Amino acid sequence: MSHPSAPQTTDADSKDLAVKLSCRHVWKIFGNDVKSLFDSNGNVDQDSLDRGDYIKAVCDASFDVFEGEIFVIMGLSGSGKSTLLRCMTRLIEPSAGVIQFDSQDLMKVSEKELIDLRRHKMGMVFQHFALLPNRTVLGNVALPLEVQGIPKAVREQRALKVIKLVGLDDRERYYPRELSGGQQQRVGIARSLAGEPDIWFLDEPFSALDPLIRREMQDEFLRLQNVLRKSIVFITHDFEEAIRLADRIAIMKDGAIIQIGTPEQLVLNPATDYVEEFTRGIPRAKVLSAEALMRDVGSDTFAGIVQARVAIDAQLNKILSADHGAVFAVHNEQGETIGALPREVVVDLLSAPPAKK
Repeated sequence: MSHPSAPQTTDADSKDLAVKLSCRHVWKIFGNDVKSLFDSNGNVDQDSLDRGDYIKAVCDASFDVFEGEIFVIMGLSGSGKSTLLRCMTRLIEPSAGVIQFDSQDLMKVSEKELIDLRRHKMGMVFQHFALLPNRTVLGNVALPLEVQGIPKAVREQRALKVIKLVGLDDRERYYPRELSGGQQQRVGIARSLAGEPDIWFLDEPFSALDPLIRREMQDEFLRLQNVLRKSIVFITHDFEEAIRLADRIAIMKDGAIIQIGTPEQLVLNPATDYVEEFTRGIPRAKVLSAEALMRDVGSDTFAGIVQARVAIDAQLNKILSADHGAVFAVHNEQGETIGALPREVVVDLLSAPPAKK
């Protein structure tokens, strides 16, 4: 049986970006004699899979993570998202498929090479902070550098740099028990960044935090990304968190990727009822940008400027305070006018009822 085509969409602007991580036809199946399900080309015997006593944790996942993007994988509990992340790092061995990191086939590297990649190229943050209680903030953050054999003076200097980066520069001598939950998570984030990884894996890092602290950590995460521009794989079950953080989102169900797209693409063009259910109830002004709503420029007199890729929600005061019939110039990152946004289009967006099946 040949591989089914992956139901995904691609951000049009991503085609010009370098691929940092590539997954092709990745499977993770739990059960006895799983290897017998696949032929020499990695194709699965679907009949045997369906008849056997197997758990399909990841099913034929294919996608790319681009340089500098936040790629969010989301789904309900049991959808396979955390298992897929662990397959990417080979913390769990995939049953089949190809995983390439910087064009290097991770399925073919030795255990020693894989450990070296994890130490030097990959940063990981999990839901449980796993801080060492007998070490200070400085000691916890410097731990990966200590494992790498970096001299104490150098590793502490680098650790202090990332501690300052995450806003804990007055807490480096504190122990984990002396920190709040949000501060402990910042230590976990700093520790994962101390080794200056090329790619950053985060598995529901904020889900154990109270809502206000969670929002604060999302703000902190976005601030760090604006500074560092890491390639990031971020796992969450919260669609609002996904749309706030993601450049692109992959939605999973029963181990399979149902759709990949930007937040705007998922809201405007859900591929299935399941995806539509996720997007229902999300205020569209939080997701849609001026670029998604703009029209071509005509003989307009502009009342002001809005930014193309900033969510409408963040520009509402400016837009709604304008006169009835006002039109705004839509500017790209270079300050060029690429479209026009009438005020009434935004008013209609705000007054539209949630989509119904």
